[in-house]
Amino acid sequence: MAHGAIGAGQAGYADLVRRVTPSVVTVMVEEQAAGAGQRAADRAIAGTESDTDAAMRTIVRRLLGGPGSTLDSAEGGSALGSGFIIGADGLIVTNRHVIAGARTVRVRLADSRELPAKVIGADAATDIALLKVQAKALPVLRLGSSEKAAVGDAVIAIGNPYGLGQTVTSGIISARGRTLEADPYIDFLQTDAAINRGNSGGPLLSGDGAVLGVTSVIFSPNGGSVGLGFAIPAETVASVVTELEAHGRVDRGYLGVSAQALTPAIATALGLSKPDGALITAIEPNGAASGVLQVGDVLLAVGATTVNFNSLPKLVARLAPGREVTLAVKRDDVQLALPFKVGRLPDPPSDPTQSGATDTWVPNLALGVANTTTEIRKVIKADDEAGGLIVTQLRRAGPGAMAGLKVGDLITHAGTKRLQDVADLASVNAPSTESPLLIRVVRDGSPRFIAITGSDET
Repeated sequence: MAHGAIGAGQAGYADLVRRVTPSVVTVMVEEQAAGAGQRAADRAIAGTESDTDAAMRTIVRRLLGGPGSTLDSAEGGSALGSGFIIGADGLIVTNRHVIAGARTVRVRLADSRELPAKVIGADAATDIALLKVQAKALPVLRLGSSEKAAVGDAVIAIGNPYGLGQTVTSGIISARGRTLEADPYIDFLQTDAAINRGNSGGPLLSGDGAVLGVTSVIFSPNGGSVGLGFAIPAETVASVVTELEAHGRVDRGYLGVSAQALTPAIATALGLSKPDGALITAIEPNGAASGVLQVGDVLLAVGATTVNFNSLPKLVARLAPGREVTLAVKRDDVQLALPFKVGRLPDPPSDPTQSGATDTWVPNLALGVANTTTEIRKVIKADDEAGGLIVTQLRRAGPGAMAGLKVGDLITHAGTKRLQDVADLASVNAPSTESPLLIRVVRDGSPRFIAITGSDET
């Protein structure tokens, strides 16, 4: 049978499915409580963006989901993903984004047993996580070689879409070596096998039952499968799992720069005969490249390997932090060989929806407020403000609501007093038409003053 061919005659996929499905699991997470301020900011921006903006924000979708999946509860929510067993002693592979920010992780095996899982390690750059459950003699899947798979080969995907239960879908490998802007360190396999929310961390399998990849991402304007699914290749998974099992993390090299691709016109302007290399557009202060590279440099090679904009992140990530290499750079018509000590790729910032405090109720204004962060103020177009409180909830017919306040408004001042903490507003006196409370509010980037009177008169 040719590699990738699945089934024969009337048998279809049945024999393969019977062999592999006992090794596929459901990963159940109890998520951390979301920050009230970030939730309010997300609600505010969701109410103002156009359909086009919303589509662009959601075109690349991680596949976490399931019944009851929510981040709207102040007590946190639950979510479902998938995974598969690679060690008979309980080692399980899933996606990092499935377990990121989780209070607890549990795994449901194919025989319906539910076991608590320990997170051995997780790698942000490749979105791979390794779990361990206390069990023995579990059925395992074998990590195969995606390099041997060809476009057009048949594959099946197994997972738990929308929490319906274990589901098998079929398709082909549609493309290889896909790089997504949000995941520059991975050369994805693309497939048209239907994968949906809840499939995250499940296997993409060849006809001989080997894992070719881990399903992770879809392109979708509506949240469902449109035949554009992406899987992390098995070779990447294998190397990451080895590091996670040994060290609990994966250390990767890092330049600490931003770059862009060269166009023929830019190459000509820089005195280059061809648009080769990567044009440095920014350098991280105090980062690894600070004092070595300059804005406007064209990075041509790292060590003996030539680079371009697309290959640069993956090439540098494969280098060991602390390693000494030579950078070939074109600067002001002069080619330089610069010694460079490779930095360490930092962990991504925490998901702002998974951090932050609950809100504080202001009884005399009948509204809730929360402290803000720089990220929250950026989301609500209040970048220029040094602080302030975000409105998180409003009681109908309360003084705040009658004055026209909305969830997502930023309150920066009460009178002339700048508000830096919820305590600054929590004990405010009840306003009245005789003694109104003057507040400064920023909405959609525009500041204005509002007089809260406790009536419709503002």
